[in-house]
Amino acid sequence: MVSKTGDLSIIGTDLEKILAEGNAVRVKPQGFSMYPIVVPGRDEVIIEPIENKKLKRGDVALYRREGSILVLHRIWKRRGDDFYFVGDNQTEVEGPLPLTQIKGVMVFLIRKGKEIPVTHPGYVLLTRGWLFLRPFRQPIKKVAKFFKNRKSGN
Repeated sequence: MVSKTGDLSIIGTDLEKILAEGNAVRVKPQGFSMYPIVVPGRDEVIIEPIENKKLKRGDVALYRREGSILVLHRIWKRRGDDFYFVGDNQTEVEGPLPLTQIKGVMVFLIRKGKEIPVTHPGYVLLTRGWLFLRPFRQPIKKVAKFFKNRKSGN
């Protein structure tokens, strides 16, 4: 069952309760930390509870920062029950965070009404490549900005 919900910041405790009850949630993530894979205002995601799921590098998990906000980021690495996360638009790795802080895992990306499973080969290839490029993201952004500015005449 998928519960229709809003953005991550407004409904955090309700979202956690829905996941804790064993239900999936559909949300519109805010912010640009998961750009370019998840675009705010355009994309939605479906998150399921983590029960009986083996979380691994590359999975996108919903977690609560200690005493703070809910965050949707990609697992950079795992050491036992400790996890390290990074947003797709970031280079800094956050962690270690214990398994107890993780509330759910993304299972679908919804773009233009179409559900794309995170197991789709195209999605897997794209996200693994982007995760591999983490150390080079800032230079890639600078080159992209340079060409964008040249194209627009700035």
